[in-house]
Amino acid sequence: MKNRIIEEDITFILSAGMPWETMEGKNILITGANGFIPAYMVETLLKLNDTSFKSSLKVFGLVRNGARAAERFANYKGRRDLAFIVQDVCEPLKIKEDIHFIIHAASQASPKYYGKDPVGTISANVIGTYNLLKLAHEKKAEGFMFLSSGEVYGEVPENEMPIKESAFGYIDPMRVRSCYAEGKRAGETLCISWYHQYGVPVKIVRPFHTYGPGMRLDDGRVFADFVADIVNNRNIVMKSDGKATRTFCYLADSTVGFFTVLLNGRKGEVYNVGEEREVSIIDLANILAGLFPEKKLRVEAKETIKQEGYLRSTIMRHVPDTSKAKTLGWSPKYTLEHGFKRTIRSFSDT
Repeated sequence: MKNRIIEEDITFILSAGMPWETMEGKNILITGANGFIPAYMVETLLKLNDTSFKSSLKVFGLVRNGARAAERFANYKGRRDLAFIVQDVCEPLKIKEDIHFIIHAASQASPKYYGKDPVGTISANVIGTYNLLKLAHEKKAEGFMFLSSGEVYGEVPENEMPIKESAFGYIDPMRVRSCYAEGKRAGETLCISWYHQYGVPVKIVRPFHTYGPGMRLDDGRVFADFVADIVNNRNIVMKSDGKATRTFCYLADSTVGFFTVLLNGRKGEVYNVGEEREVSIIDLANILAGLFPEKKLRVEAKETIKQEGYLRSTIMRHVPDTSKAKTLGWSPKYTLEHGFKRTIRSFSDT
C-alpha cells in the first residue's frame, strides 16, 4: 500500500519547474538506491514515466541488500523501468546498457557506522566514486552527481558562518570519525580531477542534515532518535546537553535541490543543499515534543548513553549558506515544524 505523505511529496517535487524532459528515454544509475534520500529520487523518476513521458526512462538502482530494496520498492514490483543491481559499489561495475546519468548516493551516513565500519564508510566514497567516474567516462554519460556532505567543512571558525562552499575548517585525519568527512572530501577531489582531465560532467551537492519519510528510526542520528521516540509514544531522552546547533531540511525540499543541481547546475561546481534556520538540539527536542500535544510527551534530562560504534561530532555549530543553490532557483519550502510533523505522520499514514 502506498504511503500518502510520500505520494504527496513526489507530486510536490514534480511541481518544481525544471527541465524534466532532459531525462526522457534515458538510463539513470542511482547508487545506494534504497537509502531514504536516493529512494525519493528513484520514485520521482518513475512518476515521470507515469505522468509525463512518452518514451520511458529506466532507473538502475545499485544496492547492497536486494531484499531491503525489494521491500522499499514493493509498490513498483514488476515494473520494467526499474532494475536492481545487487553489489557493493566498491566492486568493479559491469553494465552492458548505455548509462546517461549517474547519481552516486551510496554511503554510510550515520555516525553509528564510523566506529563499527570505518573502512566501509571511506571506501564507498573513494573506491566507489572512482568506479563510477570510470564508468561515466566509458559510457560518455551526460550527467554525474556526487552526493557529498556538509561534514566536509569540518570545524569552521565562527566568523565564517554561515558556511559558503569556499570555506573549510579543521578535520583531524587521525580520528577514526574522519573516515566519513575525509572520504567525502576525497570523493569530491576525484570528481573534479575526472572533470578536468577527462571531461566527465560532474556536479557535487553537499547536503546538510536531511530528514523525512523513509528514514530509519534506528539511524542513530539525533533527529531520527527524536522521531522514533514520538512515533513510539516515548518521552524524548536527551543524550547530551543539547547546546549544539544544526539545521534540518525536509527530504522533499532536499530532493528538489538535488535535481535542480543535476539539471540546472554548472559542471565542475559544488552546491550546499540545506535549510538555513538554525536550532539547538534541546530546542528541537522541545519543538518536536510539542507537535502532538495529545501524546503528552516531555523532554527528559540528559542521560549518559553509549551506543556501540557511534562516534559523536565535536562541532557545536554547523550552518550552511545556500545562496549559491538559490541562484539556480531553489529554496526550501517546508518549515521545520511542518516537515517533522509530516515525517512523524508518515510512519502511520498510508
